[in-house]
Amino acid sequence: MSTTTEFSATPELLSQLYEYSIIKNYEAGDIILDENARIRSIPIVTKGSIKVMRTEEDGREILLYYIKAGESCVMSFLGGLHGETSKVKAEVEEDAEILFLPTEKVTQLIKTHPEWLDYIFKLYHKRFEELLEMVNEVTFKKVDDRLLSLLHKKSMLNNTKMIHTTHEQLANELGTARVVVSRLLKSLEEDGKVKLGRNKIEIL
Repeated sequence: MSTTTEFSATPELLSQLYEYSIIKNYEAGDIILDENARIRSIPIVTKGSIKVMRTEEDGREILLYYIKAGESCVMSFLGGLHGETSKVKAEVEEDAEILFLPTEKVTQLIKTHPEWLDYIFKLYHKRFEELLEMVNEVTFKKVDDRLLSLLHKKSMLNNTKMIHTTHEQLANELGTARVVVSRLLKSLEEDGKVKLGRNKIEIL
């Protein structure tokens, strides 16, 4: 698992991860985990990226964090280990290859491989910081600042200035209306910060 960079794994642990897991490939837009679904395995991204979202009672969605190659979903760890259903939705952002590790093997690896437990703690720490940042943005930043911040995150995640997305998708991730995003993107284009195209946005 050369692309798994978040933890320093021994050859034995890597071998067991591949032995215990099922490898699947997904295209951008595919849903790998839906809200209220039973969690039977933990996803570990080896290629591509995933976005994790939460749906509010009024139907609006909001982006919580991204999962890139070498990372996993801490919400899946929590729900899987406690036999709970998923509280989030996980959607493929960029074509991805994912290892699905059965939940019963997660506990087994914790007992036999200290670096696996260290990996989980590091993920918890990173996600906690990202959620704090998200709360800070929603509470204190205007939507236009949040939109520009989201575009830069997508740019860094995919290592490109050209972002392939729609106004509707951006609105869903920000938890706002499409018409608001369209108006703000037009304003950003007038300010020379972005260049708009059909289902794509270039950061200038």
